[in-house]
Amino acid sequence: MNNASVDPQASSADAFSQPRPANPFTPRADLKIWLDGELVPAGEASISVFDHGLLYGDGIFEGIRIYGGRIFRESEHLDRLFESAKAIRLTIPMTHEELSTAMREAMGANGITEDGYVRLVVTRGVGSLGISIEKTACPSVFVIADKIALYPPEVYERGLRCIISSFSRNHPNTTSPRVKSLNYLNNVLAKAEARDLGADEAIMLTVDGYVSECTGDNIFLVRDGELHTPPTSMGILEGITRNLVMELARNRGIAVHEVVLIRHDLCVADECFGTGTAAEIVPITRIDGRDVGDGAPGPITRQLTQDFIDYRTTA
Repeated sequence: MNNASVDPQASSADAFSQPRPANPFTPRADLKIWLDGELVPAGEASISVFDHGLLYGDGIFEGIRIYGGRIFRESEHLDRLFESAKAIRLTIPMTHEELSTAMREAMGANGITEDGYVRLVVTRGVGSLGISIEKTACPSVFVIADKIALYPPEVYERGLRCIISSFSRNHPNTTSPRVKSLNYLNNVLAKAEARDLGADEAIMLTVDGYVSECTGDNIFLVRDGELHTPPTSMGILEGITRNLVMELARNRGIAVHEVVLIRHDLCVADECFGTGTAAEIVPITRIDGRDVGDGAPGPITRQLTQDFIDYRTTA
């Protein structure tokens, strides 16, 4: 029999008196965050625990690349940010021009004069406990400007190893994937499942079993020299890199079809790749233990990757 007693007066704070695991991520010491009009050291940048962006994932964001010191497809990203805001009835307290200035101030403060990455975030703001949007104060806006490398270089040579996730993509009538919101739990769980199974990434299907997208990237298949990608009605983010890749393909005379795809299409594709701001164009060479094509990045994937590189250096 266990005679150990429990002190009912023991403070819940005792649980936090034990050593905690080290956080594997620490922002660089000199990193500055643009937060509500001020440049703040990363270690001091914070929002309230009552901010509804934290409490409920109620907010929006954009991830934006910087190439050669220029914000890549800036107007498209800002337009999508404001579209997301409108969809969730969030009033951004800044104009396009003011957000553009904020991003450049963050870039300047962090010495980004060549390639980099911007994370632009708008939260619902501080509010009382409860999900009502009427009980929130002015939204918070912050900008992180730093470097990013989503995958190591060798992944672009061998391609991603993917699974088809058991987690369905959010239905468009739930939390719409067209809104780039702070609620990414659907994606997070699918990504964790992929890593648990030894894969790099997960491909998500709709609740009806149609191909949607990866956890952070849109997806393209190549069949008989033509591109196939799910339409926006399949619960995908309308990706800015996705749109550019379709434009580059058409410029090369490659037919592009926005069409409903099923699991079978993944199994028989000649090539497959993902597109996204952080990933750019990344080959997918293995899905659920099957090689895609010959198991190596295909010629159309490589050609469009080079076209993208050429475009970004001159745009």
